[in-house]
Amino acid sequence: MKVKPIAKIIGTGSYVPSKRLTNADLERMLDTSDEWIYSHTGIQERRIAGDDISTSDMAVEAIKRALDMSGCLTEEIDLIIAGTSTPDYRMPSTACVIQEKLSFPNAAAFDVVSACAGFVNSLAVARSFIESEVYKKIIVVGCEKLSSVTDYNDRSSCVLFGDGAGAVVVTTDRSGRGVLSTFSKSDGTQRELLWIPVGGVRHPYNSHFTNDSSDKLKMKGPDVYRFAVREMYNASLRAIEKAGLNTSDISLVIPHQANIRIIQGLARRLNVGMEKVVVNIDKYGNTSSASIPIALDEVNRAGRINAGDKILMVAFGSGLIWGATVVEW
Repeated sequence: MKVKPIAKIIGTGSYVPSKRLTNADLERMLDTSDEWIYSHTGIQERRIAGDDISTSDMAVEAIKRALDMSGCLTEEIDLIIAGTSTPDYRMPSTACVIQEKLSFPNAAAFDVVSACAGFVNSLAVARSFIESEVYKKIIVVGCEKLSSVTDYNDRSSCVLFGDGAGAVVVTTDRSGRGVLSTFSKSDGTQRELLWIPVGGVRHPYNSHFTNDSSDKLKMKGPDVYRFAVREMYNASLRAIEKAGLNTSDISLVIPHQANIRIIQGLARRLNVGMEKVVVNIDKYGNTSSASIPIALDEVNRAGRINAGDKILMVAFGSGLIWGATVVEW
């Protein structure tokens, strides 16, 4: 009997810009303090891409490192999926720009717009293509230049966000180890809790909106916090259940790095010790769709993941949309 193919991650890579924006820097810019920022968010610094660095540039660097680890050549890649809400252009997709920059001659390419859930949803799409045997080797990258949509006059939100990219190479495998389950859900009625009001066809961009920052990210923090803790927990349970596992089977939790309080709240609800939870928000802040693959690459390269480990990845973002996946390494 033919064994069903499963999507397996065989390479990880990440990239963050060299420029650091520290809490001390923000103290000089805003009426805030290092103590307040760190105690409320867990963030000490974040990385900021210069004007000469685009979202696709960061993605390219992360993908190079993932390809190097995987041993795959560019001509072997069938598909590129970029999870991003800060694309290089309104069109074409950032994935197509990445394809041109790295010369993937045989690949299709498209973007998935799911904000902070962009990586887990892109991985879910890749899993579907692998399991249906449409493609055999896929690049999934989460990449964001959030500094381009951050209002640095809004002290409640600008302290949160940074730039970066993380990527994985996914291939078909028949060992039974790989992406065991995915789950995603959304609630569009809550879209104004976390959104950018201006820039689409509904409210096209013009110079007036630059002056009042309507073209920048807006967030109702307390409402997002309550929604995020509850639904990240629910998504985690669904993904774990769909994988045929229990919470106690999970070796490592890699949550979206939005806020340390959200991460700690999720861990408490899952009854998972923080030693099993990956946290790097102190170094990078919230990098949206890039946060999970950056964290995955860091722990992978640090040797914190062993063959057979069950890894839960869970995210929540604008839409509102949330999702989770369980991977057996």
